[in-house]
Amino acid sequence: MKTPQVICLPGSVAPAAQRYGPLLQAVGDSAELHLKELEVYREATPPSDYNIDEELEAIDRLADSKSLARFHLVGYSGGGFISLAYAATRPERIHSLGLFEPARIPGQLTDEERAFFAFLESKLRSLDGPEFMKVFVSEQVKPGVQVQPPPTAASPEMQKRPAGIAALIREFEAYRFDRQLFGACRFPLFYAYGDLSHDEQAMKAGILARLFPDVHVRRFSGVHHFVPPEQIYTQAHVRALTELWSAAEPSLE
Repeated sequence: MKTPQVICLPGSVAPAAQRYGPLLQAVGDSAELHLKELEVYREATPPSDYNIDEELEAIDRLADSKSLARFHLVGYSGGGFISLAYAATRPERIHSLGLFEPARIPGQLTDEERAFFAFLESKLRSLDGPEFMKVFVSEQVKPGVQVQPPPTAASPEMQKRPAGIAALIREFEAYRFDRQLFGACRFPLFYAYGDLSHDEQAMKAGILARLFPDVHVRRFSGVHHFVPPEQIYTQAHVRALTELWSAAEPSLE
């Protein structure tokens, strides 16, 4: 029996192997996961002409290199934005889309979204290095939630993060996208978020529920955007994803 083929995109902080290690281990032989790093971190600093289309084209190249005409797509945070853009512009390649707290939804923002992102960008403006990361993390959880601070001695990969995050935020805003494309998507969308994350995650779930024909939303308790990945990809979360893949690709049964 063939197994589901899944491409996984991480967010802007943890690399793909770290982000999806627990999912990879939990899934075992029941699916084949292809971990894809973000192109924004391909070099030491993002090129001045970096853009979201580079990320989409890189997913095409990976899928083509694996001879995947269609596949399941999983995205976390910044990788969630890229996954939404990819799936809506190439729906013929997607069996299902599984997201955990996408950083943003492509396209014209609602007033609520605009207010949140304007506030976040105002807090991050002129910050760099560890201070940038500290504020970036603290503003995306509910008030009073304690988040483990980033390590003071950052690895070379982590040293790329502030510049990469800033580039992603800029290009999320610059990316031109029509949200009406979501309405033509015939694959199922699974949207998961944590109850300790900022309320903007529930807001985004509601927006996508109005845009996609087939949406499944799940809120996980005791979880926020920055908990270790093993606390995100729990047995219940993994079961939800594997059931999504099986239902979206019944020929594998």
